[in-house]
Amino acid sequence: MTAARGSLRRTLLVGILVPVSAFVALNAASLYRQALEAADTAYDRTLLASAKSIGELLEVAAVGATSQIMSTLPYSALEAFEADNRSRMYYKVSGFGGEMVSGFADLPAARPPTGKPSVYAALVHFYDDRYRDEPVRMAVLLQPVAGTAGQGMATIQVAETLELRHTLARQLLVQTLWQQALLVLAIAAAVVFVVQRATRPVRELSERLQARSETELSPLPTGEAPRELQPIVEATNHVMARLAHLLEHQKRFVRDAAHQLRTPLAVLKTQVQSARRGDVEPALALAEIGATVERAAELANQMLALAKVEQLRHQGGAPVVDWGGITRAVSLDVSALIAAAHIDFELDAGAVPVRSHEWALRELTRNLLHNAIKHTPAGGRLVVRLQVEAGEAMLTVADNGPGIAAEQRQRLFQPFATEATQLDHGSGLGLAICHEVVQTLGGSIRLDNREQGGLVQGLDAIVRLPLAV
Repeated sequence: MTAARGSLRRTLLVGILVPVSAFVALNAASLYRQALEAADTAYDRTLLASAKSIGELLEVAAVGATSQIMSTLPYSALEAFEADNRSRMYYKVSGFGGEMVSGFADLPAARPPTGKPSVYAALVHFYDDRYRDEPVRMAVLLQPVAGTAGQGMATIQVAETLELRHTLARQLLVQTLWQQALLVLAIAAAVVFVVQRATRPVRELSERLQARSETELSPLPTGEAPRELQPIVEATNHVMARLAHLLEHQKRFVRDAAHQLRTPLAVLKTQVQSARRGDVEPALALAEIGATVERAAELANQMLALAKVEQLRHQGGAPVVDWGGITRAVSLDVSALIAAAHIDFELDAGAVPVRSHEWALRELTRNLLHNAIKHTPAGGRLVVRLQVEAGEAMLTVADNGPGIAAEQRQRLFQPFATEATQLDHGSGLGLAICHEVVQTLGGSIRLDNREQGGLVQGLDAIVRLPLAV
C-alpha cells in the first residue's frame, strides 16, 4: 500500500517521527555538552597531576636580599601527560610576586577563580581559554613552596589543547546517535506495522463496498467493525437507507405513473378514433376529449407534486413563511369554484409563522380545499380556520359533506386509494399529497367525522404543524 497524500500512515509517521527526531537532535546537542563536561572532568585530573608534578620540583633560593623560586623542570617532563600525541601541553610558573620563573612566557596570565565549587581539595581551578589561536583548557594551581631561604605561594599554569577531549566527546555522541537512530527506525517500523494492521478493517470495508452491485443497498454489518469505525458504518447505513427509500419511491412513482396514465391515454385514443369515424357529434367528441385531457393533466400534475414532496425531505434550511397569508391566497384562487358551487364560505386565518417552503404549504392547503369543495353540497357551508393552539399551528377545514366511512380509513392516505373508494372524483392523490407534506414538515393530519345526534354533519380535516422559532 503506497502512502498517499493525507493518508493515515503518513500522518502518523510525520506526527510521531518529526517530534521524536527533534527530541533526538536536542538530546544530541545536550549529550555533546555533557560529553565535553565529562571529558573535562576526566582530563582535568591529568592537568592537575601535571601541575602538582611541576610544583614538587620547585625550590626557593636566596637572590641577594630576596627569596626567589627556582624551577629546573624541562618541557620533556610533560610528555608523559600528553595522550596519543594528539594534544599538546604548555606550562608557566610564576613566582611569589608574579614574576616569570619558567615555561612559556606568552601563556596568558592566570584568571582569578569564578567562585564555582571545585571537586578538588587543592587550590586549583579550571577554565577554557585560547593560546596561539587554539582553544585550550587551563588549570591554575596555587602551590606553597618553602625552603631555608624562605617560603611563599607559587602560581602554576598548565594548558592543554582540546583535540583529544573533542574526539572523545564526538565518539560518545556518534555511538549514542547510532543507538537513537536505531530507536527511531524501530519506532517508524512499529508505526507502519500498527497502522497497517489498524487500517485493515477500513480496507476490508472498502472492498466489501466495491464488490456490491449498484442496486445492493442493504445495511452493512456493524458487529465486526472496530469501535472507531462504528460511526462510519452507521453513517453509511443511514445513507444507504435514504438511497433505498429514494430508489423505492422512484420505482413506485414510475409504476404508478405507468398504471394510472395508461387508462386516460387509452380512453383519449378511443375518443379520438371515435371522433374520426364520426360516431359522435364533433362538439360532444371535443367535450369528451377535453374532459379526458383535463383529468390526465390533473393526474400528471398531482403525481409530479407527490414526487416533489419527496424532494422536500432532502432539502434543508427551509425558510419561515406566513401560513395565514398562503391560506388566504389559496382561498382567493379557488373562490371561483366556491362561488360556482354556491357554498357559504368562512375564512379565519391570521398570521401564523411556520418553517416550510411556500410551495409545500400551497399544495397542502389547495388539496384540502379542493377536496372539501368537492364534497360540500350546493348551498352547504365550508369553514377554514387557522389558529395557534398548544404551541402549534392548527388548520381546520370543515365541510358539510358525507364524511368518511369506517372501511375507507384504512387506506385513506394511500395514493389512488380515494379513487377506489370514491371518496372524491379526482385522481386519488390529493390526500396522499397532504399526508406526505405534513409528515415531511414534522406535523400531523387527521380527518374526523363531525356528528350530531348520531348523524354525520360533515368532515373536519385538521392539520397541525410546529410553529417557527
